[in-house]
Amino acid sequence: MTEKQQLQHYVLRLGDTPLILAQRLCEWCGHAPEIEIDLALSNIGLDLLGQARNFLSYAAELKGAGYNEDKLAYLRDEREFSNLLLVEQPNDGFNDTLVRQFFIDAYHVPLYSALTQSRDPQLAAIAAKSLKEALYHLRFSRGWMIRLGDGTPVSQQKLQQSINRLWRFTGELFHADEIEMSLSEAGIAVDPRTLRDIWLQTVNETFDEATLSLPEQAAYRLGGKQGSHTEHLGLILTQLQFVQRAYPNSQW
Repeated sequence: MTEKQQLQHYVLRLGDTPLILAQRLCEWCGHAPEIEIDLALSNIGLDLLGQARNFLSYAAELKGAGYNEDKLAYLRDEREFSNLLLVEQPNDGFNDTLVRQFFIDAYHVPLYSALTQSRDPQLAAIAAKSLKEALYHLRFSRGWMIRLGDGTPVSQQKLQQSINRLWRFTGELFHADEIEMSLSEAGIAVDPRTLRDIWLQTVNETFDEATLSLPEQAAYRLGGKQGSHTEHLGLILTQLQFVQRAYPNSQW
């Protein structure tokens, strides 16, 4: 695989994760616990959609003629998506959404910060813009983790249950494959293994303040970056891609 092909795969991964998470967050529109949270989740979802558009547009540019961001978002099948497994997990309750968001926000901040130093100028520019948004997202999710974790016994119990359920998907954030290792050696990508300590420091500091506990189980689920997903992604894509597939090549 050439460096350009590796970069195509890498940029797609960076775009697929915020795209799927944006779709998940927008499911809360009109259903969140209160209007302030409803608006906040919708705005975070729009930020993530903007990040996805930037990455997917760059991926389409790398792929060449015949590709654009819409084609990559709406006309790929499940096995062609390379998002992290964490972001495709269902909302269920606000506690699950919050924990999922906190885990990914604590990851995105150091990831985008490191990517601003990429040898690829377009990747570095997208990361710099995304970092500003990720910092706000982390402030929001971390604040609610502390507020509910150190709130009532019920709110703490619900958060801890969500942490225990979603922890298995956090290991994939730091799993490096051949593409990431090769591009990081070339100064283009970020080796995700280097982000684990920073992420864990943020998690530990937040959990200490929120009186929450790290799970004892290992974080063992992998495969999303290689196209092997949980049963949830198919339903997400059914909703995300419906209009384009029902009315092919429509413009509005």
